[in-house]
Amino acid sequence: MKIKHHELEIQQEAPFANCKLERQQYAEVLTEIVELYSDGFVLAINNEWGTGKTTFVKMWQQHLKNNDFKTVYFNAWENDFDSNPLVAIMSELKPLINSENKEVFKSVISKGAVLAKNVAPAVIKAVAKKYIDVEEVLDAIENTAKGATEIFEEEIQEYTKKKKSIVDFRKELEKFVKKTDSSKPLIFIIDELDRCRPDYAVDVLEQMKHFFSVPGIVFVLSIDKNHLASSVRGYYGSENINTDEYLRRFIDLEYSIPIPSNKAFCDYLYKYYAFDEFFSSNQRNQDTRLSDEGFLFLKIAEILFEKSNATLRQQEKVFAHGRLVLRAFKANSHIFSYLLFILIYIKKLNNKLYRDIENQLLTLQELSDAFTDLVPSPEDYRDINFTFIQAILIMFYNKSFDYNKRKELIVVDNDGNKSLIITSKLENGKERSKLLQYIEKNQNDRIYDNTPLNYLLNKINLTETLKV
Repeated sequence: MKIKHHELEIQQEAPFANCKLERQQYAEVLTEIVELYSDGFVLAINNEWGTGKTTFVKMWQQHLKNNDFKTVYFNAWENDFDSNPLVAIMSELKPLINSENKEVFKSVISKGAVLAKNVAPAVIKAVAKKYIDVEEVLDAIENTAKGATEIFEEEIQEYTKKKKSIVDFRKELEKFVKKTDSSKPLIFIIDELDRCRPDYAVDVLEQMKHFFSVPGIVFVLSIDKNHLASSVRGYYGSENINTDEYLRRFIDLEYSIPIPSNKAFCDYLYKYYAFDEFFSSNQRNQDTRLSDEGFLFLKIAEILFEKSNATLRQQEKVFAHGRLVLRAFKANSHIFSYLLFILIYIKKLNNKLYRDIENQLLTLQELSDAFTDLVPSPEDYRDINFTFIQAILIMFYNKSFDYNKRKELIVVDNDGNKSLIITSKLENGKERSKLLQYIEKNQNDRIYDNTPLNYLLNKINLTETLKV
């Protein structure tokens, strides 16, 4: 049994063979774009964290290789321990060396060395702060043999020298790219930039623009633009900076991978984690009341993930935890899979609500309202009875309280009319309450009436021994 979703195997000849999200079509579109604009530009693949960008760009990289593109993959997050991204980025170009461009690469390294080293001594750094800290400037000038004019001239020389070094570096880099055994542009993929330290992320962007913006290189930034914007604000220490305008300086084209079908991905995860090993076991098949629990677990997953727009990673986490929780149940026990999934979903995506439920901090009405906010309208999904699930949740929750704190859910007036002490936003109030009907009926069922919510919560929290 798996507890973790491992990276998909990317087959060399068919890189998208194991893709369950039908994303090869988007890779083909992007391939046409980078080939069409081969003179070089920056493409940003902008999707939220947890939507499978890294897997996609790695599959696309192999697809590009299969179509005779030279590619480089640079995981910025894995390299932000270094202070200068220029060194790390240059090292990624080494696999492209061949007999034709070997000497040119040496020249690129030589030019890059000038840019990478710290050419300004500490005293000049102090002078550079003259508009910020006058005392520091005065101390710096006093402790050096150079006069102010001489220091300023040196600053100008260093600036001119560095500017020329950038031009020389880009010329040599362009020569190197032209001799990489391919008439197509070099595709340089930078992944996980939005997870880096703010200073490193900004340095990568700046160096990409100033040092590596040459004909023949297409940069692909795999990012969550909102998180990268946070890094920019953190680096400049201002919440007021216009990050859209700032990032527009670096990004020429922005592309978002379309959201995949929830049903397709849930089906995949259900099979990947082998849920049928539990739900379709011989022992469970002998009890007709348990026969549809696997269907209900999967169906509710599809519905809730679609309503909440949960990321792929969030969906993986819910399914992985759910499969582990099933190990806490006996093979033939009632697990109330429809409610079990909802509780696991809440734990992973709304932990505060889960803790409030677990610690019995909600009134019955607050729980009813929280549930109806979570699920879609009954008219949208007639094959799932959310009102029935709501009834079970309220009954189980009420049963978890000490006896003297439990409520009589149904009250009877002098005329013998029955009503609930709570209302449900799933009902319009014009028809006889189905929630009342379900609670009344289930109170006569030993399984429903005698089960506290802790029966499920303890297993979800993994505080009980797992079954072999």
